[in-house]
Amino acid sequence: MSSTESAGSAGSAGSTTDASRTVNGGISLWHAQQVAPTPREPLPGNASADVVIVGGGYTGLWTAYYLKKAVPFLRITVLEQKFCGYGASGRNGGWLYNGIAGRDRYARVHGHDAAVRLQQAMNETVTEVIRAAAEEHIEADIHQGGVLEVAYTPAQLARLKDFHATELSYGEKDRELYGARETAERVRVADAVGSTWTPHGARLHPVKLLRGLAAAVEALGVTLHESTPVTEIRPKHAVTPYGTVRAPYILRCTEGFTASLKGHKRTWLPMNSSMIATAPLTPEQWDTIGWEGRETLGDMAHAYMYAQRTADDRIALGGRGVPYRFGSRTDNDGRTQPSTIEALRSTLLRCFPQLAGVEVTHAWSGVLGVPRDWCATVTLDRSTGLGWAGGYVGSGVATTNLAARTLRDLIQQDSGQSGATELTTLPWVNHKVRRWEPEPLRWIGVQGMYATYRAADHRERTTHSAESSRLARVADRIAGR
Repeated sequence: MSSTESAGSAGSAGSTTDASRTVNGGISLWHAQQVAPTPREPLPGNASADVVIVGGGYTGLWTAYYLKKAVPFLRITVLEQKFCGYGASGRNGGWLYNGIAGRDRYARVHGHDAAVRLQQAMNETVTEVIRAAAEEHIEADIHQGGVLEVAYTPAQLARLKDFHATELSYGEKDRELYGARETAERVRVADAVGSTWTPHGARLHPVKLLRGLAAAVEALGVTLHESTPVTEIRPKHAVTPYGTVRAPYILRCTEGFTASLKGHKRTWLPMNSSMIATAPLTPEQWDTIGWEGRETLGDMAHAYMYAQRTADDRIALGGRGVPYRFGSRTDNDGRTQPSTIEALRSTLLRCFPQLAGVEVTHAWSGVLGVPRDWCATVTLDRSTGLGWAGGYVGSGVATTNLAARTLRDLIQQDSGQSGATELTTLPWVNHKVRRWEPEPLRWIGVQGMYATYRAADHRERTTHSAESSRLARVADRIAGR
């Protein structure tokens, strides 16, 4: 859709829009807004390289980028099963922010100071992505307005204050806590009673960043093969239907699609997340909302939402729909169930009831990688040359960049080109995670977990208690958080 589309006229608070006019699937709005690129050639046959990277998303491309910049003579090959950005890198909410999955667990295991170093590295990563994009002349609609997370029930406000205090304890001294009036001065979310804001965040267009990064990687001399599914990874071998690529280092950068690899069905769970996007809003509609700072916007619900004001003045908003498909299945084109679209639209109207008549032009879904302990990890097995990074649990737009620079340092350390660095000693490096339960246990567990979170949110909205619902604690235990 073009940026000149007008939003639907205002309607009654209970009205719905014509779902038949919503582009459902087609990968994502972000892909729909771009001209389809020329497909890259699949692997022509058996080959060799110094480093093979499996996966053409952010993790794989950033890793290729930093490795090639550090060691220009390396022969690096990226193998992508469909096309670069087909997975979460081309379907996410465009949140470049400093959150990282598993930080509190790393604090318990490795000590608070180690977790503070990890958080500081994430804060710096937001700046690094913006710097690298500018250096490579990648125009990705980046706007560093920070991250605003709001509360609109007493229980959410209590959690928000605890969250704010925790972030300060991890060294984030530039974070700010707002009351209802200050929150409304930024974004007028209905019934918001408070918020917390960090400058360490930016809105961006995921596919513009992805395609610019892919072009930069190719310009450096990295080989990219698309339409080349890797069916098995083993030491020094990446096996595809077209041939095998041999290399001393094989790096798995497949995030939510990891379960499709031989032997990895239970490594990371492919958690589903869904999004909708409105038609561009009119200036009059924006006047009722505010959001001039274009912060990325989230909330403190247990089944949380995430949103951004796009460069062409839409609202793109996401959350959990059908959280998991039996047998770790993944979708093909991002098509989303009508009930999920309507649930996300209800979330949109809960935040901005004045948009009751606005048209939802696009809906899509994708999978993210969730480890059993909900901790993102970076690993290089020096005995086999196998490495991997992922399990970002939805925080991958920035975390992929830190993971890539860490993989670069681990490979340089292993090959004798450098010693340990600040990144190789971060607590998420070489963290071991147990596997998910077999079916049907993991399907039952995930469905039950999110049903319980939704019930907890409903109870908090209806009781107005300042205490978090006990149901949420039950869901946390199910999740293993």
